[in-house]
Amino acid sequence: MAETAEGNVVEYSVGEISQAVKRTLEGNFEHVRVRGEVGRPNYHNSGHLYFTLKDDSAALDGVCWRGTVGRLGLRLEEGMEVVCTGRISSYPRSSRYQIVVEAVELAGEGALLKLLEDRRKRLAAEGLFEEARKRDIPFLPDAIGVVTSPTGAVIRDILHRLADRFPRRVILWPVPVQGEGADARVAAAIAGFNALPPDGPIPRPDVLIVARGGGSLEDLWTFNEEVVVRAAAASDIPLISAIGHETDTTLIDFAADRRAPTPTAAAEMAVPVRADLRTRILDIERRTGAAIDRALRDNARAVEGFARGLPRPDRLLEQANQAVDDQSDRLRNGLVNLLAARDARVERAAAGIRSPAEQMARAVERVGGFGERLSNAAEARTESARSRYAAIDAARRMTASVRRRESASAERLASLAALLDSLSYERVLERGFTVVRDGAGDPVPRAADAAPGSAIEIQFADARLGARLDGGADVPPRRAPRGKRGPGDEAQGKLL
Repeated sequence: MAETAEGNVVEYSVGEISQAVKRTLEGNFEHVRVRGEVGRPNYHNSGHLYFTLKDDSAALDGVCWRGTVGRLGLRLEEGMEVVCTGRISSYPRSSRYQIVVEAVELAGEGALLKLLEDRRKRLAAEGLFEEARKRDIPFLPDAIGVVTSPTGAVIRDILHRLADRFPRRVILWPVPVQGEGADARVAAAIAGFNALPPDGPIPRPDVLIVARGGGSLEDLWTFNEEVVVRAAAASDIPLISAIGHETDTTLIDFAADRRAPTPTAAAEMAVPVRADLRTRILDIERRTGAAIDRALRDNARAVEGFARGLPRPDRLLEQANQAVDDQSDRLRNGLVNLLAARDARVERAAAGIRSPAEQMARAVERVGGFGERLSNAAEARTESARSRYAAIDAARRMTASVRRRESASAERLASLAALLDSLSYERVLERGFTVVRDGAGDPVPRAADAAPGSAIEIQFADARLGARLDGGADVPPRRAPRGKRGPGDEAQGKLL
C-alpha cells in the first residue's frame, strides 16, 4: 500500500485487495446456514468435495475439506436440496467467494424420501433384503439383547411385556437413538452383541431387539443409515426391528429377520406366553396319560387273547419228560452195543498182527540181502569206469576236434565269398550293363539327374571311359530284330 502523487488516495496491490475482501467476508459471515440445490458435485482425488449451491436467482461455490467429508453422513448428488452450515470465504486466485462447508443436512421431507428410496434400491440390489437370508426367531431364548436408549419408555415397555409373558434375562446395550453419531453407536452395539463368546462372563443373546419410539422421518433417520442396515444384515444373531409406530418404516426393517410394529410387539415376538405354555403342557400331559392308559388296556386284552391260544405248561412238561426217558433208555442200550462191536473189531485186528520179534528178524534178513547186492553193484560199476577212462587218449581227441572245426570254418568262408562275388554289380557289368557317374564320382541313376554339357564317367566290365552329355533329343526305342517274333506272335508256343 502506498500514497500516490496526486492527493491522499491510497494505492493497493491486487493481493492486498483480495486479502481485505477475504477478511471482510470471513469476519461478517463466520457462521451461516445456506439452503439451495446441489449442482455439479465433484469428489476430487485429493478427498476434497467441490460443488455449487444454487437457487432461482444466484449460485454459490461450495467446498468441503477432506477431513469434513467423512463426517457429513450423506453423499451429495445432483439436484439434491440441502442446508449447508459453514463460513463464507473467498478464493483470491479466481476472485470468487465460496462457502466452506462444515455440515450438510437434507432440506425438506421430499429430499429425504428420495434419498431413502435410492438407498433402499441400492441395498436391495446387493441382496441385503433377500428373504432367503432371514432366520427364524428362537421359540424360548435364554437371553435377549436390547439395543435402545436406557432412559426412554421403550426399554420399560419391553421389560414390562417380557415380565407379563415369560420373564427372560435381558441385556441392554445403551445407545443414543437420534442425533450425530447415533448410527455408528447402534451399528457398534449390534456387532458387539455378535462378538460376545458363548461361554463368556456376559451371556451371548439368542435374539436381538433394536427398538426406538415414534417420531418424524428426521428423528428416525438413524435407522435408515447404511452402516446400521449393513450391521443388521450381517448379524449372526436373529434380529427383530421395532422402530417407531406401526406406520413408520425404516431400512433396518427390511434387513432384520422380523419386523415388529412397536417395541411392545417385539417383546411379544421374542417369547411365548408362559400361561399358555402351561395350559398346553397340561393338555399334552392329560392326552398323553389317556393314550398310555388306552395302550395298556389294548395290550392287556391282546395278551389275554394270546394266552387262550397257548397250551398248558404242565402238559408240555409231561410230554418232554416222557421224551427224555425214552431217549435215556436208547442211549444206554446204544452204548452197550457200541462197546461190544469195538471189542470184536479189536480181537480181529489182533489176530492178524505178527509178533514184533518175527517182524524184526524178517527186516534184518532183508537188510542183509540189500547190503550184499549193493556192494557187488558198486564194485562192478567202479571197474567199468576204470577200464573206460584208461582207454581214452585225451591229446589225440583234442587235435582231431580242432581240425574238424578249422575245416568247417574254411568251407563256410569259401561259400560266403562265392555268394558275395555273385551279388557284386561287376558281375552285372559282364552281362552288358554299364554304370554312369558324375564328375564327383557319384552314380547317376536317372537321366533327369544329369545336366546337359556335364562331364560323366561310364564304367564297363573291363574299363572306364570319360564322356560329355550333348543334351540332344531322346533316343527312340530300339526295334526288335527282323525275323524274330514278338511276345504277341500267335505262332509262339506257351509254356503254361
